[in-house]
Amino acid sequence: MEKNQSTFLALYNPVHESFARFCHARAYGLINAEDLMSETITCALENFHGLKNEKAFLSFLFSIASNIVNKMNRRLKFKADYDEVKFLEIKDQGIDIETRMDIELLYQALNILPVKQKEALILFEISGFSIQEIAEIQKAGVSSVKQRLKRGRAKLAEIFNSEALKIEPIETKSNVLFTVFL
Repeated sequence: MEKNQSTFLALYNPVHESFARFCHARAYGLINAEDLMSETITCALENFHGLKNEKAFLSFLFSIASNIVNKMNRRLKFKADYDEVKFLEIKDQGIDIETRMDIELLYQALNILPVKQKEALILFEISGFSIQEIAEIQKAGVSSVKQRLKRGRAKLAEIFNSEALKIEPIETKSNVLFTVFL
C-alpha cells in the first residue's frame, strides 16, 4: 500500500493544476469543486491497482471525476437556472462584478450542452489541453473532438448571439468567449 501511495503521488503532483481546473469547471453549480477533487482522488486511490498504463493517469482521473458529476446529474436532474445565492457565493478573487456575471452566464450556457461537447470545451478552453490530448482523454478520434468543439462553440454562439464566435478556427482557443479564464 505504501508503494501504491508513493507512486500515486508521483503521478498526481505534475497533473494537479490541470486536474483542479477541470474539476472546478466540471463541478460548477452542482458540487463543491474541492469535494469533487477529494472524492475523485479517494476513488482513484482505491482503484489505482486497476490502472494498467501510468501514462493514462490523467485520463483515469478525468474519467472518475466525470462519472461522479454524471452520477450527480442523473440523481438531481440538475438544470442550470440562475440562482443569485450561488452567484454571490463565487469567490471574489479581485474579479469585478461584470466578469463574475460573464462567468456565471458562461457556466449556465455550458450546462446546456451535451456532456461530451461540454467536456471537450472545458478541457480545451479552460484547462488548456491540446485537441490530441483531449482525444486521448475522451477515447475518441481527433476529428470527433474537433467536431465536438465546433458544435459546442456553434451552440454557444447561438446562445450568446455571437457571429464572431462562429467564425473562429477550432485549432485555437476562443478569443471571444473564454477570455475571462486567462
